[in-house]
Amino acid sequence: MATPRRTTIALAPMTDDHASAVMAIYQQGIDEGNATFEAVAPPWSVFDTSKLPAHRLVALDPRRRVVGWTAVSRVSARPAYAGVVEHSVYVSPAARGAGVGRALLEALIDSTEKAGIWTVQAGIFPENVASLALHESAGFRVLGRRERVARHHGVWRDVLLVERRSPVVQ
Repeated sequence: MATPRRTTIALAPMTDDHASAVMAIYQQGIDEGNATFEAVAPPWSVFDTSKLPAHRLVALDPRRRVVGWTAVSRVSARPAYAGVVEHSVYVSPAARGAGVGRALLEALIDSTEKAGIWTVQAGIFPENVASLALHESAGFRVLGRRERVARHHGVWRDVLLVERRSPVVQ
């Protein structure tokens, strides 16, 4: 079995300067068909206002190009759910297998735990085995399968609900 290649990346807070690269990577994930129900990446203004500013990161390669990103959204405005977020992590196809997703996810977990967030969750298509393996390696567990939850390009799709509960937050 081949050893995964590693690359030197730097993580940085996501800013407006990263918008076009973040949206391009998002669209690449959409186009591959197993990342999201979305058909098109939203305008930056919509994306920007839907994500919590304190937990948005980009991965930069040695030439300072964005090769991945992660961000979270609130799951509810109700105070009882203040510590529960839904996250996304996307990696450019050219940077996959180099530890970028793992670095982003670990930094996101660190950021959310420091902020008192106790649950990070996501919905992942069962066919997205690489994402499921990444999440499992970072301490996420599958809670269940939402069968035929929505249509995607005319086909009913299942989604696995995954979560990571913080052992730090009491």
